[in-house]
Amino acid sequence: MDYDALYRRSIDEPEAFWREQAARIDWHQPFEQVCDHSQPPFARWFAGGLTNLCHNAVDRHVPQRPDQPALVYISTETGQERSLSYGQLYVEVQRTAAILQAMGVRKGDRVLIYMPMIPEAVVAMLATVRLGAIHSVVFGGFASHALASRIDDAQPTVVFTADAGSRGGKVIAYKPLLDEALKQAQHAVPHVVVVDRGLAPAPLQAGRDHDFHTLRREVMDAQVPCEWVASEHPSYTLYTSGTTGKPKGVQRDTGGYAVALAMSMDLIYCGQPGETFFCTSDIGWVVGHSYIVYGPLLAGMTTIVYEGLPVRPDAAVWWSIVERHRANVMFSAPTAIRVLKKQDPDCLKRHDLSSLKHLFLAGEPLDEPTARWIGEAIGKPIIDNYWQTETGWPILSLARGVDPHQAPRLGSPGVPMPGYKVTLRDDQTGEPLTGANQKGVLTIDGPLPPGCLQTVWGDDRRFVQTYWSTFPNQPVYNTFDWGIRDEDGYYFILGRTDDVINVAGHRLGTREIEEAVSSHPAVAEVAVVGVADEVKGQVARAFVVVKDPQRVADDAGRAALEAEIMRTVDGQLGAVARPARVHFVNVLPKTRSGKLLRRAIQAVCEGRATGDLTTIEDPAALQQLQEAVAR
Repeated sequence: MDYDALYRRSIDEPEAFWREQAARIDWHQPFEQVCDHSQPPFARWFAGGLTNLCHNAVDRHVPQRPDQPALVYISTETGQERSLSYGQLYVEVQRTAAILQAMGVRKGDRVLIYMPMIPEAVVAMLATVRLGAIHSVVFGGFASHALASRIDDAQPTVVFTADAGSRGGKVIAYKPLLDEALKQAQHAVPHVVVVDRGLAPAPLQAGRDHDFHTLRREVMDAQVPCEWVASEHPSYTLYTSGTTGKPKGVQRDTGGYAVALAMSMDLIYCGQPGETFFCTSDIGWVVGHSYIVYGPLLAGMTTIVYEGLPVRPDAAVWWSIVERHRANVMFSAPTAIRVLKKQDPDCLKRHDLSSLKHLFLAGEPLDEPTARWIGEAIGKPIIDNYWQTETGWPILSLARGVDPHQAPRLGSPGVPMPGYKVTLRDDQTGEPLTGANQKGVLTIDGPLPPGCLQTVWGDDRRFVQTYWSTFPNQPVYNTFDWGIRDEDGYYFILGRTDDVINVAGHRLGTREIEEAVSSHPAVAEVAVVGVADEVKGQVARAFVVVKDPQRVADDAGRAALEAEIMRTVDGQLGAVARPARVHFVNVLPKTRSGKLLRRAIQAVCEGRATGDLTTIEDPAALQQLQEAVAR
């Protein structure tokens, strides 16, 4: 099939196109309207239809494939491996749904999930949407302060957690972090369910905390039917950083998301029922939601849930999993591949990868050298794809399920996927850039296709102002990414237009990190920028003006305060947000109007020319910056 023709149909005949795609899932009640866009920029996809995400991911597959593995759990941290068939997953999800029901969880209530990569986390997600409730998964690497802010925003009825996770053989106790977050939060959580893995002490608070395994034994025969919900009913919220301190709760619908994922599994990822999908992400991020949990299960595939690192016990561990479980499709991040690039190259040749059709990479821009290296090393097509927490599935990629000969182009994530009306625009005027190789802001004309965010949780105004108000009189969605398009229509992503940085696929707001750094009593002023990094794509670097310059007068003082500041960030946001370096200066480079020259700071860190600085207030500030970086 010709992909260009399929794409054009999705744009020119959206009603007919999406009506066909909607047949990929079960509807309890048929929808009446493909898209209600009567109140732009809000869109209601498949309005009038009733469905359920858990039914489509689990229940409907049980008659055809009760004994096929639905979920294979592999932990190189604990040495455990478990498998749940579709029949077993169906039973376990109902048991957990019964536990939630007994705690009063009903349609529309929120369940916050703060868990490591274990099967119970996936089961908790599925059980929540089975009841028509809304899950909010918080990445297990976040510390108490960040967790508390998400608890206050989501206001959950139940929090699901575990005693601990493990990373690189180091146990990370979750329960104490949650207990501290619950002390800080304004919202009082009535119930906490704890999965005790025997990794760390997890004392239970009487009346609030419950042991999962005890509760499970009480509901072994539970039968909990799916709650049929409107297509536009929220399935989950997922928090993503912005340029303001308060994280945004991306709100996802039910029907549109199920349809978009089911389509993407076939058209983009070439995943077929009975095959095995191995995504190395974490359920705390959008990739984990879409392509560890819902996408593969909607497609009737076996999904691998992996707890561990790419280099432990050695750098061949992922490829051994591909060989043992005959994985057909793999999805990872450029950061992980750059880590593998530093390991023994023999690790890539040790295992039989004949089952693997493609390796998909996303999370941050994929550079040409890395793409070429991994492609040659494993002898498989490497398919980049570009999307966001907000969109839930790829904006740009290659539809290998439509045209298996569509050639990857090194450094490019590909071409627009069905339904995405992508336009590059001049960042000042908002006018479309129609020529090749013109740098512009990547935007999407409304309505956004199915599966994208409906709004910001509890804040429609913020949704409109953040994403749809950049260009007056042009109601287009702003991705806040720079891009160019070549003569053949392939796009290349050049980086963020705002102040969100991308560390190993984790989007972090510089404002959030700055607020954490500035909470240290010694700090007077701070600027945080994202700096290109060979392994992680970007890392955060903090430039600090201290209240008492004597504290950083020598190397020992600087090192001691840098360590203190890093611990402060760890405590508030988690290690994922920790700056790679903290540099101390007497003044930060600013314009005469007081605006921080972040781009100039970033350029100095990356050894690039700083460009036009005619508006700088104090040229000596730049000299100081260069000396601090050199030191």
